[in-house]
Amino acid sequence: MRAAQLIEHAGPAAVRVADIPEPETDGSLVVVDLHAAGVSFPDLLQTTGAYQTIRPLPCTLGAEGAGIVRSAPAGSALTAGQRVAVLSVAGAWQQTVALPEELVFPLPDSVSLTAAAGMLMNYFTAHFALDERARYRPGETVLVHGAAGGLGVASLQVAAALGLETIAVVSTEEKAAVAKANRATHTVPADGFKDRVLELTAGRGVDIVLDPVGGDRFTDSLRSLAPGGRAVVLGFTGGSIPTVKVNRLLLKNISVVGAGWGEYLRTVPDYPARQWAVLEPLLREGALIVPEPALHPLDDAAAALRSLENRSATGKVALDLTPRS
Repeated sequence: MRAAQLIEHAGPAAVRVADIPEPETDGSLVVVDLHAAGVSFPDLLQTTGAYQTIRPLPCTLGAEGAGIVRSAPAGSALTAGQRVAVLSVAGAWQQTVALPEELVFPLPDSVSLTAAAGMLMNYFTAHFALDERARYRPGETVLVHGAAGGLGVASLQVAAALGLETIAVVSTEEKAAVAKANRATHTVPADGFKDRVLELTAGRGVDIVLDPVGGDRFTDSLRSLAPGGRAVVLGFTGGSIPTVKVNRLLLKNISVVGAGWGEYLRTVPDYPARQWAVLEPLLREGALIVPEPALHPLDDAAAALRSLENRSATGKVALDLTPRS
């Protein structure tokens, strides 16, 4: 089978497509032929060795995908031919994976295989941030940084499905259009966002901030919070890691919390299944929408990564894993 592998920690240019053996299985795992796989910021970090987990090289990148079940263990609830999304931390940029059943999620008809390929990590992370970490309440307002990126789009869609209003922070008019298309209640430019947020909320501020960007805007994110508000740290795509003067937390009884979904799974491994029990009905009923990604051929995996690196990507990015004609 074909796979995109990292051969050295030298950035996206160090990704090579190669033929590798299919995974071996003794019949205890679900075998899935992938149609597409998601491309995420952790994949980009892995190419330079900057991710918190450094895997032996060469390694197959990617952690999520979608495809068709080839086979399932006896007694499994899954059946051959079923459409599924998967989590594959050992690599998803390959045409076939073999996984434990708890990492395979049956798809409703409302979600295509290409959309599902890049859904799980971002939608699970957004739900984790809002539900488990921010403890959202119906009717609250959420400020979403990086709103036109993959995680930003997922945050807007999940928030809308949960009945929350959103204010999307964007850097260009094109990205504002992406945010609006993904159910943002309002959009504001990154420059001067705090003042616009206070205008939109009649001076009160927002209840929740979701921030995957970090950098020097974080202090203004705290200033944008309403009394009792929660700022959720999701990452640092902006490069720099901000610091917090904790006296600010006392002024309006605000909180700063981290949302490390992957780390959470280490101690609560059944959490994705619990999340899917909440999100799958919303997908099936049409309350939660997964837009189609920007789909790149597997041979263009490096270009897909560079679109994240230079921030030219909007929405989710994915790789096409279907066999070449």
